[in-house]
Amino acid sequence: MEKTDTIDFRALEKELQAALAADEKYRRENAAKFRAVEQKVASYEEFRDIVLASHLKPLERKDKMNIKKTVPWNCHVISTTAQTGITPEESTDISQKGDCQPETSSDFYRAWRRYLRSGPERYQALLRLGAPSLGHLFRADVGFGLLGELLVTLAENFKPADRAAVLRILHSLSRTGRFGLNLSLLSNAERESCQKLFQDLQGMGVTRPTEEELRYEEQELEKPNSGDDGDEKLLQELSDLYQVG
Repeated sequence: MEKTDTIDFRALEKELQAALAADEKYRRENAAKFRAVEQKVASYEEFRDIVLASHLKPLERKDKMNIKKTVPWNCHVISTTAQTGITPEESTDISQKGDCQPETSSDFYRAWRRYLRSGPERYQALLRLGAPSLGHLFRADVGFGLLGELLVTLAENFKPADRAAVLRILHSLSRTGRFGLNLSLLSNAERESCQKLFQDLQGMGVTRPTEEELRYEEQELEKPNSGDDGDEKLLQELSDLYQVG
């Protein structure tokens, strides 16, 4: 066989594992939702907490609690212990890890929940990953509760210079599986943050996208590369998708 005809079994295995993980996550969270309804929880927040904790299992005697923390992503923004809360030993482990890019949504969840504590850290991490990577990681589903956290992070830390990147991140998230359902489950505070974010986007001047973002826009989003007019058209489309006036 020609070299170009060979099958990358490692890539196929990773894709299969990611699909199985996403399917398992969906079944687990769906079961947690039914349990929450049966328990007749008193508020949406309690319902949400039950679903978000559906992956947790009781510790057993054999479980060890002194496992070193490692981060599959965010190795480039760690500078001091005061900024991140990560000890020098843990920072050394992170810097020695070759692949800092999350390969699956599970990698993203782990870093997002455990190691990215502050809003600015999360915001910079989203910008660094960018729309193409986020769209690939969450093509099946953003995950219950996470969409709201992403919107709050973008709204609270938005800078005018990041307008093009944020627009494309929002577009990428809107194309993920079960986006409409996740949007309908936003809390009131998350909806207000979403509204604020779009107000800021509409009030800021246009920042032209980078070359990478333009390639993604052409190949994945199939949007016209028309500079300022393209951004304004995209913003109007996103306003409709996210149901903001």
